[in-house]
Amino acid sequence: MAQQENEVLKVDDDGYVVDTEDCEARELAHRERGTARPITVVGNPVLHRECKDVTEFGEDLARLIDDMFASQKAAEGVGLAANQIGVDQKVFVYDCPDDEGLRHTGVVVNPKLVELPTDRRVLDDSNEGCLSVPTAYASLARPDYAEVTGQDALGNPIKVRGTGYFARCLQHETDHLYGYLYIDRLSKRDRKDALRQMAENSPRYETVPNE
Repeated sequence: MAQQENEVLKVDDDGYVVDTEDCEARELAHRERGTARPITVVGNPVLHRECKDVTEFGEDLARLIDDMFASQKAAEGVGLAANQIGVDQKVFVYDCPDDEGLRHTGVVVNPKLVELPTDRRVLDDSNEGCLSVPTAYASLARPDYAEVTGQDALGNPIKVRGTGYFARCLQHETDHLYGYLYIDRLSKRDRKDALRQMAENSPRYETVPNE
């Protein structure tokens, strides 16, 4: 599978990827090459441990990324980590708006959240959901700005930043790859309520049943 030219994004003057251009075409190209896979749900062991670092940047990774975009679209998500389709590798994709409605589309391999100084940590306690905890939502305080470092699909170093809803997405997906679901950050009471919501409703997309 040939690598696509548009997988190498431009960077702005501060060195962050410009992930807001040609979003529709880039997402569609990945999705048309990919195959949607079912989503793993809370309780599946792959979701509850740190994923392995990606060390090979070739056709297998490109194929995985295509499948992740296809799976994300099929489940109507805005972000998807590799372990959410059962793959134990540190990769996530996103197709997510920020609070201004600006669309961000891209992929981050081996992501790490940048620790924010105290004066940058303005918390937003909006509702959060997860494809791996289908139909459940809960309020969760997270910083309203986030930066992630990592690599692109070709192994080039990249930096991604976002505000509002997109910042939440970057934090949420990075958490996944280190073995954390958003419900792990809730109080016991709120976690129990989220699991109750999940048990009482049916997901709108295909999931992997837990044994």
